[in-house]
Amino acid sequence: MSSILTNNSAMVALQSLQSVNSNLAKTQSEISTGKSVASAKDNAAIFAISKVMETDESSFKTIQDGLNVAESTVSVGLAGAERVTDLLKEMKDLAAGAASDGADFETIETDIQAKETQIADIVSASQFNGINLLATDVDGNTGNEYGVLSSLDRSGAGGTTTAKSITVAGIDLEADVVGGTRTAVADKASAITAIGDIEGLINTAVAGAASLGSAAQSISGQSEFVGKLSDALKSGIGSLVDANMEEASARLQALQVQQQLATQSLSIANQAPQALLSLFRG
Repeated sequence: MSSILTNNSAMVALQSLQSVNSNLAKTQSEISTGKSVASAKDNAAIFAISKVMETDESSFKTIQDGLNVAESTVSVGLAGAERVTDLLKEMKDLAAGAASDGADFETIETDIQAKETQIADIVSASQFNGINLLATDVDGNTGNEYGVLSSLDRSGAGGTTTAKSITVAGIDLEADVVGGTRTAVADKASAITAIGDIEGLINTAVAGAASLGSAAQSISGQSEFVGKLSDALKSGIGSLVDANMEEASARLQALQVQQQLATQSLSIANQAPQALLSLFRG
């Protein structure tokens, strides 16, 4: 039955055109944004997961920056400790040279004192961003250690996070070496005693340098891991929300053809009532 009041063909064609236009708009959005899930209305579950992962990825980038600063801080302290060790070895050699009759004890003592002044200057200067791991007061607030955020561990999907830190203890060469006790070289006997005193200072400096070296290695390894973890999270987010551009391009072309056909179909359907006029012509 044909009717001029109800055009079923036009309604079907209109529904088809609206569906094609909706799919075309979504495909165009994917191409323009590069995302198949750009907002919560696209896929609420995937959107929620991706946003949580994005916050974690951003945090890990910040954590890595902090670890890089910490690595530099410890490296400065380590360089200072190693230089102090070298100077103490030179002091020991000077004292050893005085452990013989006829040595110029006064000159040797002056040289040793000069190296002690160098050590004090190095300890004072071995700071980075206000942190001096060789000083008694590491952070300027009577602290004796330096801590850096190393990770945020998430418990379960969307669960709470637990902050993990790496703590580096100061080695306090200011008190143990600069403020350490050494016998002044005045004769052969005092030179021999001084050798023992300096040997103790060397052992202290070497142990401190080893401690900082271990901490530097730990921080460096954690920084590398956090960087890889951040990259893995970014890749995971992409696999969830990024659009397949090859597929979107092919779909766009197909939908454009469908849109043209649906428009033509609607035009034909709208012309159907006009055909009824021929039935009433004499």
